[in-house]
Amino acid sequence: MIFLKKIAFFFLFFLFSIKVSATYLLIPMDYTQKNHLKAYGIAYWVLQNNVEIDWLLNYRGGSFMMKHIKTIEDELIIRGVSFEVIADVKSTAILNEIADPEINMDVVKLEKAPKVAVYSPKNKQPWDDAVTLVLTYAEIPYDVLYDTEIIEGKLPLYDWLHLHHEDFTGQYGKFYSHYRNAAWYQEQVRYNEETATRLGFSKVSQLKLAVSKSIKDFTTGGGFLFAMCSGTDAIDIALAAEGIDICEAMFDGDGTTPNYTTQLDFTKTYAFKDFTLKTNPNEYEFSNIDATPTHTMTPKNLDNFTLFEFSAKWDIVPTMLCQNHESIINGFFGQTTGFNKQFLKSNVLVMGENKSLNSAKYIHGEMGKGTWTFYGGHDPEDYQHMVGDPPTDLNLHPNSPGYRLILNNILFPAAKKKKQKT
Repeated sequence: MIFLKKIAFFFLFFLFSIKVSATYLLIPMDYTQKNHLKAYGIAYWVLQNNVEIDWLLNYRGGSFMMKHIKTIEDELIIRGVSFEVIADVKSTAILNEIADPEINMDVVKLEKAPKVAVYSPKNKQPWDDAVTLVLTYAEIPYDVLYDTEIIEGKLPLYDWLHLHHEDFTGQYGKFYSHYRNAAWYQEQVRYNEETATRLGFSKVSQLKLAVSKSIKDFTTGGGFLFAMCSGTDAIDIALAAEGIDICEAMFDGDGTTPNYTTQLDFTKTYAFKDFTLKTNPNEYEFSNIDATPTHTMTPKNLDNFTLFEFSAKWDIVPTMLCQNHESIINGFFGQTTGFNKQFLKSNVLVMGENKSLNSAKYIHGEMGKGTWTFYGGHDPEDYQHMVGDPPTDLNLHPNSPGYRLILNNILFPAAKKKKQKT
């Protein structure tokens, strides 16, 4: 069935490319766009059908341009995405404008839809994942992987992996103090302990470390990693704590390694160094990486972050990741809200920050042949998402600049490699 659909699409492509070969579709991503989020879904769908897209960096908010194919035009109408049909002479004029060395714009060709995976447990969790919410809303397909699939070696089958509200340290998110009697917490403990035993690990922390190392190997080998909320710092803490026990008895049945806070190995981490762990098992915090306490003392109207402007012709990767129609983004909390900048490694690129709080919100870096992006906070359109709160209805936020940053990362792996300058 899928094969027949593709044949039909390519027949229509051939038919209409003859008829309208001198026209293009421009999907603007500035304030004229009715639905920014579904525009990314259209871009992904077009790539799935093997049609190349020009991503016009910094042109009208990071617009998309492609050949005018009636099938694509119909899909744009169905999904409620704004578009313009432009003549060949207009598309050439746009490309010439972008090519001007005095203009901070560039063109990146998107060629292939990346295969997307989300790291998430199969049992029900009392919170939602902003990435799965926006992928579903934008109609971008993804697979769900968890510890079993990663230990079984299935991660290299994917191009892009997302981590969200996860704890790779074996401390169950440090929810013990407030939620140890909650049914969902007890189920989480049971599920993880059962999985660890089945996969041959004596502790959940050992399983999570093995998973963290597999994710690191995936990145080093050329994979794209995107993480939000506690998934950002928890994986670095797990990697730095390899070989020592940082879990108190209520988490793993025995005590910790003496003086474990002095034995962390920061050479093994993605982004963070010189941090100190929170040793109180009843404290809802992993380490001093997280800038939540600082943000808590800041009025909501001042709790925002500013995206950096990069040179589109030279700093292509961060330019892609920062495409937006807004440069100042409303802040939002998470278990990890932002990153205290003094704990960032020197090679970490800050792409969004609250300068007055010395808090980085959106950071990026390379690891081996791959890259990673960390985005602080839980849900860009829910300022203070609490355990048990209902999921955000993205029909109410089709132009969310905070969610756009997530979707930039989805399309980033589709970029033609030779166009990326260093």
